[in-house]
Amino acid sequence: MSSATRHRLPLAGILRLGRPSDIWFKPALSAVAAVAPPNLILLALGRLDLAMYTMAGSLCALYGHNRPYAARARALAGVVLGMVAGVAVALVTASLTSDAVLLVTVGALLAAVQKAVCDATRIGPPANVIFTFISSASLFAPQTLGQVPGHLGLALAAGAWSWLVAMAPGLVRPHGPERRATAAALNATAAYADTRGSGARHAPARAASAAALHAAWQSLLAVGDRTDATRRALERLLVRAEVALAAPADSDPARLRAWARELRGPRRTLRLDIPGEHADELLGLDTELAQPRPALRHRLAPLAPLAARTALGCALAGYASLALGVGRPYWALVTAASIYQANVTLTWSRGVQRVVGNVLGVLAFAALAPLAHLSAVALVLCCVALNFGAEALMGRNYWLGSICVTPMALLVTEFARTQDATELMTDRVVDTLVGALVGFVAAIAVTNRRAGDRLEHALTEAERARENAARLLAEAHPEPRALDGARRGLTTALVDLRATADAAAGEWWQRALPEDRVVLAEQSGHRTLAATVRRQGLAPRQHDPGTTTEDIRP
Repeated sequence: MSSATRHRLPLAGILRLGRPSDIWFKPALSAVAAVAPPNLILLALGRLDLAMYTMAGSLCALYGHNRPYAARARALAGVVLGMVAGVAVALVTASLTSDAVLLVTVGALLAAVQKAVCDATRIGPPANVIFTFISSASLFAPQTLGQVPGHLGLALAAGAWSWLVAMAPGLVRPHGPERRATAAALNATAAYADTRGSGARHAPARAASAAALHAAWQSLLAVGDRTDATRRALERLLVRAEVALAAPADSDPARLRAWARELRGPRRTLRLDIPGEHADELLGLDTELAQPRPALRHRLAPLAPLAARTALGCALAGYASLALGVGRPYWALVTAASIYQANVTLTWSRGVQRVVGNVLGVLAFAALAPLAHLSAVALVLCCVALNFGAEALMGRNYWLGSICVTPMALLVTEFARTQDATELMTDRVVDTLVGALVGFVAAIAVTNRRAGDRLEHALTEAERARENAARLLAEAHPEPRALDGARRGLTTALVDLRATADAAAGEWWQRALPEDRVVLAEQSGHRTLAATVRRQGLAPRQHDPGTTTEDIRP
């Protein structure tokens, strides 16, 4: 039985504060280290009017903090090049035309491309918002074609500095991101083990544990080098967490948390009491590493509805701002771009957070403006402090971080010249309301019927992965590498199924979702996963509810 899609716009919990990230200070300090030197150099040279271009490169330091350093180096290089490319398109357009409607149209198309590419590459927070903010502001920065190369050079130089800032911690703690991801997986699995596999909390805890495990494995697989001793220890710990996920009643949550504390500790060399390595527990990793990643165009195809929403919403928001006579229509464009999430329900939540945060941020600007206007030094230092605050608070809730982002964006506009504070505040509030309202209407108008198709595909993949594992379990002597590969494939399929189901559940204007089939696929998949773990000898066979004929039947 499938339930029809319900159109709900929740308010409860939207503004609730979450726990701060364990590394909240890292992106915050990186932002300060990346932004302050270029701005101070420009201040000393008396060219603070060029700070917008260096900010384009400096803000690249916000990306990739959860990636291993080898993967981070590649990702940040891509971020810098993508940022400079967006700025290049914007500056060339600005030098060729001053038609506001055309500028908004180009900005909306850029925003759609940036949204699609960021989602397809899974670059992570702050995702497309920074790209769109910089490129949209650049569109409305008057200049000549001859000035463009110099401005791009400033952005590229600041981007190179940001790359160095983001990579510097690797000299002190080279496996920090992998250790944090593994610790998060251990803690999540310990929380699931606390449920003993039953009770009201067991299903969401199981999903959270599986997602954290998948993220940790992806972190390790992003590096590829399996010869490092620390990397090998982390792999073995993740196998222990997988065993706890499959057999929570037979696991020791305290031991899982003790390993997590050791990983988060200051010691560079790990001292872990890990049970002896099982011969078959990591056989499937080489096979998984050898699998090619889907081409970018295949990853972009499912995102076409979201890209269309972004293009339409940003364009209409910018046009509406122009019609109202607001002097900075790119603020409305950026607001619309910032609210688009995986589905309509999440887009609504982000829209509420954006409006609340921006309105409170305008009030914060009113309080800070007299201090920032004391001198150019005070202006720069206020912006640096707000950069730190934004990154420190954003992880707790988007609206809280926006309280710092909004006054920072307003102060940046004054790097070239002091402006009327009342006008700035009025424009920002109007553009925020226009961007959020028009953007949400566009999200409703542009349907994403592919969400249901993606759920059907994820269901098929999960059922196929379960059948493959069950077929191997039915054999008298399954090949160990194949069995381990089947276990990993089933785990990945179940994580993808849950994420796809959550995204589809918040989408509007689509056929009824096969919710009962999803629940059945998850339950049978996790039972088969438990049976596979026990068959490999990774978990005790007592209390074994997962080896019945029903669980292993292909």
